[in-house]
Amino acid sequence: MNKLTRRATLAGLIATAGFAANPAFSLTTAGARALINEVVAKINSVINSGKSESAMYRDFEALFNRYADVPTISRSALGPPARSASSQQLRQFSDAFAGYLARKYGKQFRDFIGGEITVENARQVKSFQEVQAVAKLRGQSPFAVTFMVSDRSGSDLFFDLLIEGISLLKSERAEIGAMLDKRGGNIDALIRDLKSAG
Repeated sequence: MNKLTRRATLAGLIATAGFAANPAFSLTTAGARALINEVVAKINSVINSGKSESAMYRDFEALFNRYADVPTISRSALGPPARSASSQQLRQFSDAFAGYLARKYGKQFRDFIGGEITVENARQVKSFQEVQAVAKLRGQSPFAVTFMVSDRSGSDLFFDLLIEGISLLKSERAEIGAMLDKRGGNIDALIRDLKSAG
């Protein structure tokens, strides 16, 4: 797997695991380190569980649904068509998108055994927290990973991450947009196909 693909996949694995804090928790560097260590531990636990790939995808999806701001992420990934989608379509898209991410990035899980993420800094940026970290994968130079955390939903929830400045959310928005265009803008067709994509 080339470096860009491995890095993008790392972003996806982290995104599907997501993370959250108690609403009263003040996100400090030490707290952020603990949160990210928890995410990595959960990913490693799934990777090393010995379960079948389909069971691991379900585990990644459950982590994503529990710790990430799924409505915000999926709505943003859908882009402008989200404004005209019904509430039922948005719910169905959100569910299908979570499964799609878990399958898409979970397929590469073995490449990340032995990887390490170290938090270096956490700071408030506008209305969210930015957590800067360094990722080290076997056979690669260390690279920057920036986590975005917001409490808009009532808890500190993961809503995006950047790998060397490239937004996972923007990348997925472009991919989902292309998939929607291929289906003539039909959101129901996109939802149906996302259920098995990845």
